[in-house]
Amino acid sequence: MIIQRTGLALALLAATALSGCGGVPTTASTAGNYATPIGNAPVTANPTDYSPALVCLNQYARANHVAAPRIAIGRIADYTGKEESDGSGRKITQGASLMAFSAFAKAGMPMVERFDTSVSEFELKYANNKLISDNPNPRADMPADYRKILAGQVPGSDFYVVGGITELNFNIRSAGADAYAGDKDPEGVKGNFRRRSYIMNVALDLRMVNTRTLEVVDVISYQKQVVGREVSAGVFDFLGTTLVDLSAGRGALEPMQLAVRALIERAVVEMAANLYGMPGPQSCLRYDPLGDGTVGQTGAFTPAYNNTGTNNAQTREDPSRWNASRDPDIRDAKRGRY
Repeated sequence: MIIQRTGLALALLAATALSGCGGVPTTASTAGNYATPIGNAPVTANPTDYSPALVCLNQYARANHVAAPRIAIGRIADYTGKEESDGSGRKITQGASLMAFSAFAKAGMPMVERFDTSVSEFELKYANNKLISDNPNPRADMPADYRKILAGQVPGSDFYVVGGITELNFNIRSAGADAYAGDKDPEGVKGNFRRRSYIMNVALDLRMVNTRTLEVVDVISYQKQVVGREVSAGVFDFLGTTLVDLSAGRGALEPMQLAVRALIERAVVEMAANLYGMPGPQSCLRYDPLGDGTVGQTGAFTPAYNNTGTNNAQTREDPSRWNASRDPDIRDAKRGRY
């Protein structure tokens, strides 16, 4: 009995010591932080299996001198109405419109902003009151030439895209197995095994509208299934006076929000291919999908300077670029070596 109590006291002391070592620090370090965040994964591109096709569309249009129409993105809302049971928010991303912007950019489509025009409207209001200048006078007490408002200075859109996420179906199909085995003796070894798999899906409905006539010129409806798996096992036994309970498991769920991005990119591929007049995927065999230095799987940009040889779409996809822990140029710059 004395030995058991001594062992219990030692266990309590060890637990107390561990809790003290793992407590939250209350004194900031010399860097100004209480704790250093864990993890050092670099920022990477976020493509889907349809991103190369979008980039190929852009290359096809440029190679064949196809004049692309201007696209505006409207509201692509979540109409599923599904929310987390704990009240923490919606189950599906509310940023589908932003994903559509990125998808059309990868396809090389010129776009005009209609989703959030608050800044432009604010500056237009100030320019109308002659309060904004593009070349302010360095002397604060001297007037500056104000920005002129010109008729027709804002380009219009030819088509706009709207729609929504319309389905989120849980547990379309599931399967599992449970096994339990053990000695009849209450103190004998026992074990269990569990395996689960399930499938759900998400669906999207998009439409493209002619801005001038409000005719719906393209409608696409897609769904994507998502799979999840879970495996666990455990062992329970008494080793003399010691109780042993071991368990391990592994689970994975295909990213739901990435599935939404894939749906949008597939829909944009079809819409853009129609607008470009591209015959089909076989046309991609003739082009380098990353041949255009300003378009890649991260999106597209308009170069401000002639530096696409060293600062282009391919370099934007490099996970080590600009990372202070992985890019040797940045590491040397931190050490003062230029």
